Amino acid sequence: MSDPVQFLRAVPILRSFDESKAREFYLGFLGFSVQFEHRFEPGMPLYMGIERAGLVLHLSEHHGDAAPGSTVYVPMKGVRAYQAELIGKNYGYGRPGVDEQPWGDVLQVHDPFANRIRFCEERG
Repeated sequence: MSDPVQFLRAVPILRSFDESKAREFYLGFLGFSVQFEHRFEPGMPLYMGIERAGLVLHLSEHHGDAAPGSTVYVPMKGVRAYQAELIGKNYGYGRPGVDEQPWGDVLQVHDPFANRIRFCEERG
């Protein structure tokens, strides 16, 4: 008998503190696009959904939604092409390299809020 429960995908929520820095890093540097933006009213903290090539992340300025210093592991294809794209942007706060690990090639980036994203092209 099949399980009636089906998980569609996980969407990590990452803590952010500064909208302009978040936009510069996630949209400008990493190349994500905004899916939606939400504030309960003007001047309130921003909750934003972003997407690129099937990866969806949520960024939240709300205290308690997430802890700074989180890590997200992202299996992907084309990690070396992504690394070349990022290096080509001459981002002043990071020039990530690809580390060859037994399980795959890993490109790790650090956002302005101490969160890390590990993009990995897995082996085997």
